[in-house]
Amino acid sequence: MDTKRILYITQEITPYLPESESSKICRYLPQGIQDLGRETRTFMPRYGAINERRNQLHEVIRLSGMNLIIDDTDHPLIIKVASIQAARMQVYFIDNEDFFDVKATDSDGSEEDLEDNGERAIFYVRGVLETVKKLRWIPDLVHCHGWLSVLTPVYLKRKYADDPGLSNAKVVYSIYEDTLNSSFSKGIVVKIKQDGMSDRDLSLLKTATDYETLTCLAIQYSDGIIQGSSNISERILDFIDKKKKPFLPYQPEDTYIDKYNEFYDMMLNNKSKSGK
Repeated sequence: MDTKRILYITQEITPYLPESESSKICRYLPQGIQDLGRETRTFMPRYGAINERRNQLHEVIRLSGMNLIIDDTDHPLIIKVASIQAARMQVYFIDNEDFFDVKATDSDGSEEDLEDNGERAIFYVRGVLETVKKLRWIPDLVHCHGWLSVLTPVYLKRKYADDPGLSNAKVVYSIYEDTLNSSFSKGIVVKIKQDGMSDRDLSLLKTATDYETLTCLAIQYSDGIIQGSSNISERILDFIDKKKKPFLPYQPEDTYIDKYNEFYDMMLNNKSKSGK
């Protein structure tokens, strides 16, 4: 097997955050794929709940220092890294005190979602992709996990469509049962358009920015879809079928790494383009 590069854009990873369905997959999947001969890089946000001293995070000065502009406001991008010694695996952290210094991952500690979750998603996705460019590490496939990565497919297929390091990467999106309780803010479409997207690119968001609609947008611009949870909504399943996307149904814990790897092979050998 030739050494293909797989980029993981994740929302949560154990042991940095408590165990959940997605945090366990995002911990063991990159390790398993690496053990099968792939080269991997893994990213997650540096939430305020993560103890930097205990987990031995440290800033990567050569990667930090960029400013990302969202809605005419500069937001400094800080990159930190830590190692999971048992896995011989590094995890890169996207950090910014405006978006990720809060203790909670997606809410204020109650059931209310953070009002800037949409802006956090923009910053996170752009932060990962700009850092990968700075690393000069060209991925063959990008695998996205969790709602915080939901904008990655449209950004890759539109904003970064002409980037020599990113334009040829296949995009796989994993869908979990971790829904948002509320929609992204009403102004988020305008802010995404400021990054070069058109009304046509974002037509699905014309009337709604709830979790299921955002997931449909991710499906539209992905090359392949994986069902990460045993139960996902019928609307999402119907949209996958409508778009005729390559689809891997839910896989049990004892087989998912091999099945995901086989799915990667199928994606990497598929020359077709997504985004319709």
